[in-house]
Amino acid sequence: MRIISGYHKGRKIRAPKNLPVRPTTDRAKEGLFNILQHCFDLHQVQILDLFAGTGNISYEFASRGATQVTAIDQNRHCIQFIQKTALELEMNISAIQAETLPFLSQQKTSYDLIFADPPYDFELDVYTKMTEQTAALLNPDGILIIEHDKHIDLSQIKGFSEKRSYGNNVFSFFSF
Repeated sequence: MRIISGYHKGRKIRAPKNLPVRPTTDRAKEGLFNILQHCFDLHQVQILDLFAGTGNISYEFASRGATQVTAIDQNRHCIQFIQKTALELEMNISAIQAETLPFLSQQKTSYDLIFADPPYDFELDVYTKMTEQTAALLNPDGILIIEHDKHIDLSQIKGFSEKRSYGNNVFSFFSF
């Protein structure tokens, strides 16, 4: 895993092998950030990274100058790894151990961009519930991006605007 752009461009991050994660590929990550750089000035945005895993996406946002990144994951070891790495790289990432749906239902902070990379075996109704909860947390003109498997179709969920595919990785974009 490496950071592909920004202050820490090219920096390799070695996550422990025992973490239950599936990091976003460099190809997919590069495609995503090519899109986002035309939508946002990343120096001005508040980011929420759900199902953060190793923190791969959080590090990319922070390296590119995001104002504040909040990373959520239910796995204690993932959160500890993100905290350790963010401290070493002097990144403004707040890592919180929590289950995503309960966290979203209690959240009062608003965000410009919410990125979610849930387990690929989620049922459609869980995706629907997650989009409903995140819609309430987005600032005007904010977007939700969900990374998912190519066999999952989220186009029927309210707020869906487009999808981009990179091999097996698909990013579905939502605006409300």
